[in-house]
Amino acid sequence: MRRLDPKYIRIGGIVAAALLIIFLIVGYIAYSKRESILQHELAKITLKAKHDYNLDLKIASAHFVGLSTVEFKDITIVPEGCDSLLNIKHFDVGIKLFPLIFGKVKLADVLLENGHLNLTNINGVKNFDFLFKKKKDTTQTHKVNLADLADNLVNEVLYKIPDNLNLSNFLVTYSSDSTKVKMLTQSAIIDGGKLTSTIRLNDSLTWHFAGTLHPSDKDIDIKLYADGKRVEIPFIPAKYKAKVSFDSFSTKLTSESNSGGETQINVSWSVQNLLINQPALASSDIVVPDGSIDASIVVGKNYVSLDSASTIHLKKITAHPYIKYTLSPAKAYALKLNTGWLNAQDIFDSFPVGMFDALDGIKVAGKLSYSLHFNLDTANPDAVQFDSRLDRDNFRIVKYGKTDLARLNGDFVYIPYEKGKPMPARNISPSNPDYTPLDQISPDLRNAVMTAEDPTFYKNNGFVEETIRKSLATDFKQKKFKRGGSTISMQLVKNAYLSREKTIARKIEETLIVWMIVNNNIMTKNRMLEVYFNIIEWGPNVYGIGEASRYYFGKSPADLTLGESIYLASIVPKPKTGLYYFLPDGTLRPNLVNYFNLIGKLMAGQYLTRFDTSKAYGFYDVRLKESIRNHVAHVDSAQANKILNATTDDDDAMGVALSQQSPTPAPEPEKKPTFLQRLFGKKDTVVQKTKQQLKDEENQRIKDIDTTGKTRKQIRQEKRQIKQEEDAKRAELKAKGLL
Repeated sequence: MRRLDPKYIRIGGIVAAALLIIFLIVGYIAYSKRESILQHELAKITLKAKHDYNLDLKIASAHFVGLSTVEFKDITIVPEGCDSLLNIKHFDVGIKLFPLIFGKVKLADVLLENGHLNLTNINGVKNFDFLFKKKKDTTQTHKVNLADLADNLVNEVLYKIPDNLNLSNFLVTYSSDSTKVKMLTQSAIIDGGKLTSTIRLNDSLTWHFAGTLHPSDKDIDIKLYADGKRVEIPFIPAKYKAKVSFDSFSTKLTSESNSGGETQINVSWSVQNLLINQPALASSDIVVPDGSIDASIVVGKNYVSLDSASTIHLKKITAHPYIKYTLSPAKAYALKLNTGWLNAQDIFDSFPVGMFDALDGIKVAGKLSYSLHFNLDTANPDAVQFDSRLDRDNFRIVKYGKTDLARLNGDFVYIPYEKGKPMPARNISPSNPDYTPLDQISPDLRNAVMTAEDPTFYKNNGFVEETIRKSLATDFKQKKFKRGGSTISMQLVKNAYLSREKTIARKIEETLIVWMIVNNNIMTKNRMLEVYFNIIEWGPNVYGIGEASRYYFGKSPADLTLGESIYLASIVPKPKTGLYYFLPDGTLRPNLVNYFNLIGKLMAGQYLTRFDTSKAYGFYDVRLKESIRNHVAHVDSAQANKILNATTDDDDAMGVALSQQSPTPAPEPEKKPTFLQRLFGKKDTVVQKTKQQLKDEENQRIKDIDTTGKTRKQIRQEKRQIKQEEDAKRAELKAKGLL
C-alpha cells in the first residue's frame, strides 16, 4: 500500500479548514442577519399575495426562536371584497438545517394553536377563488409529462409532512347557499411517526385519524373511524343527492418509484360496512360489509392507469381490474376485468346487500368466470370495443331466492306498477278472456314487434353485444343516454320480475336474471314471447295484446292486419302516446308513414311480408276504433308532435332492431299514392324497385362489415358470403314470381 505524501495531506487539511472557516463565517452572517432576511421575505410574500391574488395578508409578529424555529402570531388572510379566509393565533415552524443547505425546506416541528379556516361560497362568490386562478403563460406552450408531475407531487407532499406535529383547536368551516359544515380539530399529533387525532364534525360526531407516518420511507398507513357512530361524508348529500357512510376507512402507501418514463404508486384502500344511497344507483341502501383494493397505479407521459396487477376484494371474491385513461393525442378510455374461475355461490354471497333484491337468498352450484373488455377512443367513437362474458362450469340453480324465476312457466298474477303505485292485477292464464296464446297472435304482429324490438330473438342468448356497442357509441356522441339496447328477453324480465325504476343496480340485476333464464333453460323462447305479448303495456292502463287489439281496433289479436301490427309495434317504446298518432277521423298522422316503410322493408327483406311498391305497408288501411276517436279529437298537430317527441321514462325502444339489421337510410317524405296506384300499381315498376332494393341492401351490408381485428382474407370471405346470400334471396323471389 502506497503511503500518501505528507505535502498533499497538509494541502487537504488547509483546504478543509478554509472551507470550515468560510462556512462558519457565512453561518454567522446568516444567523446575525436572519431576522432582517425573515422580515424581507415576509414583505415580499405579502406584496405578492396582494398583487397576484388580491389577498390581504397580515402577521402581527414573526421572529426566530432558537436556532431554526420561526414563531408567528396573529396571522390573517382576507380576500378582497370577501369574508375572512384564515386566522391563526399561534404558529411555530421548525426547519431542518441540513436540507436547507441544498435549497430544500424540510419541516422538523410544527406547532399550531387556535386557528380558523373559513371557506364560503355565497351567491356564487367564493372567498377561495384565488386557488383556481391561472397564471398568464407568455411562454411557448408545452405538454405536461404526467409521470414526472405525479412523481414530483407525491414526493413534495411527503417531504412537507413534519417529523413532529402538535395541532390544537383548529376550526375549518364551509358555508354555501345550501350547506354548512363545521370541523374542529381538537388535537392532531405526530410523534415518532405515530399519528393520533380527535376531530369534531358539526358538534355532533367525533372522528379519529390514527396510524403511522414515515414519509422518508414512503410508508403511510392511516385509518379513519368515528366514536360509537358511522363516519358520514359531508357535502355528498347536497352536491350529489347521495348518502355515503362507513364504520372505518384505511389507506396505505407502500411504495412509489419513477423509472423508464413511468411513475408507479402502490397503494391500498379498505372499507368496512360502506353504505351508499343514491337514487340513480339503487332505490334502497347498498351496503358493502367488507371491501378493499390493492392498487398498482401507473402514470405515464400522457396516461394514468390501474394496472392489472391490482386486486379488488369483495367479501369472498377477488377480481383483477385494468383501467387506463389516455389524455393525448385524443382522450381514450380502456377497461378490463377478469375474475378467473370462482365458486358461483361465493359470487352471489358477495353481492352488496340491497343491490339485487330479486336474487336475495338464491342458492347455486358450480363455477363462474366473468371477463369484460371495453375500449373507447373519443376520436373514433364508432369503433368502440365492448365484450362482456360470463362463462359457466356446471353452473345450476339449486334453490330460488326471493323471486321464483320459473313462475312465468305457469299461470300467474301480474301486477304492473306506474310510478311506484300498483295498477289493477292481470291474471295471466287462459281463465282471463284477454289472455292470448302465442299461436293465436297474428303472425304479422309477432314479426313486426320482433323486427322493431329484437330481430334475432330466437337466435340470441338474451343479449346482442353489437347493439350494446353501437348504443355506447351513440350515447357518447350525443352526450346522453338516448339509445337503449334492451332485447325482448330483457324487457320481459324488467316487466315481470323487477321494478320500473331506472337505476344502475336494476339494469345489472336485469342482465343477470336474463343470463340465468336463458343459460339454464328456465323458459323456452316461445313461452317468453307469449308472456311478453300478454304483459307489456300498450297504452294508458292497457296491458297485454288482448286488451290492446280490442282497445284500438275492436278485434282479436289473431285478426290484426299488417298495418295494425306495425302501428302496435311502433308504440311499444312509448305506449302512453299511442292515441296521439291518430287524427280525429281515426287515420294515422302522416309523419308515421316513414316508420311503416322502414319496418315494412326490414320485414320484407327477411321474407316476412311482400315488398310494397307504395312503401306504405298497410299504413293507409289503419283505422282507430270509432268509440275512442273522441280522445284525440281535441289534440292539434302541434300538441300531438310535442307529446310524441317528448323524452319518455323508457328509452330502450327500437335501438335493438336497427343495430341488428343492416342499417336502412331514413326514407324520404312521400306523397300519398292515388287510388289507382294503390289498387293496381305497375308490375314492371314493382320488379324494378324490388331489384334495386335488393341491390341497395347488398351494398349496404357490404359497407357495414365490421373490419375491426379482421384480416383481408376474412373480410373478402364475409363479402363473398353476403353476395351468396343475396343471390339466394333473388333466386327464391324469382321462383315465387316476385322478381
